[in-house]
Amino acid sequence: MEKSVRNDWVAYVGPFLFPWGQASSRRVYGQAGGLAAAGRHVVVVSGEHGRELTGLPELDGPGSVRYVGAGEIPPDGAGRLAKSVHWLLRWGARTVRWLDAQPTRPSHVVLYGGDAPYAAHLGRWCRRHRIPLVADVVDWYGPRQVPGGALGPLYLSSQLARRYHYPRCDGVIAISSFLADYYRRRGLPVLQVPPTLDVRGLAVSAGPDDDGGSRLRVVYAGSPGRKDLVDTLVRAVDRVNAGAGRVELRIVGPAPEDVRRMLGGGPIPQGVRVLGRLAQQQVSSVLQAADFSVLVRAEERFTRAGFPTKFCESVANGTPVIANLTSDLGSYLRDGVEGLVCRDHSVDALAETLWRALLLTPTDRRRMRAAARARALESFDFRAYAGPLGEFFETLRPGNRAENIPVSVG
Repeated sequence: MEKSVRNDWVAYVGPFLFPWGQASSRRVYGQAGGLAAAGRHVVVVSGEHGRELTGLPELDGPGSVRYVGAGEIPPDGAGRLAKSVHWLLRWGARTVRWLDAQPTRPSHVVLYGGDAPYAAHLGRWCRRHRIPLVADVVDWYGPRQVPGGALGPLYLSSQLARRYHYPRCDGVIAISSFLADYYRRRGLPVLQVPPTLDVRGLAVSAGPDDDGGSRLRVVYAGSPGRKDLVDTLVRAVDRVNAGAGRVELRIVGPAPEDVRRMLGGGPIPQGVRVLGRLAQQQVSSVLQAADFSVLVRAEERFTRAGFPTKFCESVANGTPVIANLTSDLGSYLRDGVEGLVCRDHSVDALAETLWRALLLTPTDRRRMRAAARARALESFDFRAYAGPLGEFFETLRPGNRAENIPVSVG
């Protein structure tokens, strides 16, 4: 275990868990791996408490990844008032103190999350020390996706970060073309990087047992939040099975009571198994045992701005995807190749696509599995972005931040 950082290093900071625990953890893991593959030495400064500087040897070479907790996330048992004061006034201050305590300054700071308070603290620190600040931007939620709505502090803070603080950074890493286009219009250097993971290091099985193609096994794995239409998945499967189809849907993540609530309090139909939360290794096993994963989202600004990590994880496990095309999925999901494209996010459209999947032969399904895995290796392995990340960081200098050019989004 190392006690100090190197002389030439990149700080990747934010109030997330690391290396595992959240969708944000997976995003930062992939980005840090890409920077290490580009020869950079990365220190991830997460929001956790009580963690010393620790190495991730699986991401070494030619650079390295280490991580440490700055204690930004309020501890368990903290009261609501204490949490609110910390979030409004001190969010990011402990990370700045940690950076100040290091014997050498980082060459760059990358900020993931934290909204306006974090961005304000890190922005001031980077300007004072003339260190390029890069924002890793992965979403643009509307008021309906954030607790408290349009006048709530969470939504106002996120808007202030995306419209004021991030355009004053020295560069942006954007998860989607929607976000990349927005920040390019604001005059910033932008690199677009979708969700990435260690695809090469993921062991993949041969897939589900061949039963002649008469049964279809599909899976949803993740935290739906206010994005993924899990109720649509359940209703579409129930409709197909009522028409003599044989579809089994496994839901990983939500608890049974969560699914019943999504269904308006109704029962969970036969053909739907709710597995609840599983360890990451178990999730991979469930994905690989399925013929398809399924993902449907409404076409709104927040789905255009984000990019579903669930899609990347599915194809990395060699499991093709049934989905409607939101965000940049049209660049990676070709109908009949890496999966099946659903014409929209309705129950009718998904039921039609499930019937199409039932008619596929075992050979068709095996071919799609191979294409899905090939897509993941080409487009979502973190090593694929080592070159672009290395070149992007070489171009960044303090003062790249643009003037305030008013541009609205959607």
